[in-house]
Amino acid sequence: MLEAKRISISSKRQITIPQKFFEALNLGNEVECFLRNNEIVIRPVQTSEELSEEILKDLIQQGYQGEELLERFKEMHSKVRPAIEQMIDEAKEAAKNFKGTGEEQMNEIFADVEES
Repeated sequence: MLEAKRISISSKRQITIPQKFFEALNLGNEVECFLRNNEIVIRPVQTSEELSEEILKDLIQQGYQGEELLERFKEMHSKVRPAIEQMIDEAKEAAKNFKGTGEEQMNEIFADVEES
């Protein structure tokens, strides 16, 4: 069942996630936020365990097994943290250097994000 609630946006562009939604999604201190069509999607950040499961599923679908699966998993898993840190650094740099309006800034930051 789809549940919706209208929420206010503060003068600082902040929102408050309704408690019922917050608790239902078991949110912590961070969420992922991205644009999809004309929507802002806010969802829980994947835990490292969930991310590991996704990597493992993908490798199994690619046909890896046994020791080869383990080695490939270790290789892929070791690249996750550096990739996340690079994305954070790039986002901070983009935000620091951009002087346009909020909408222009969002369009520039998310220009390369594919719709899911």
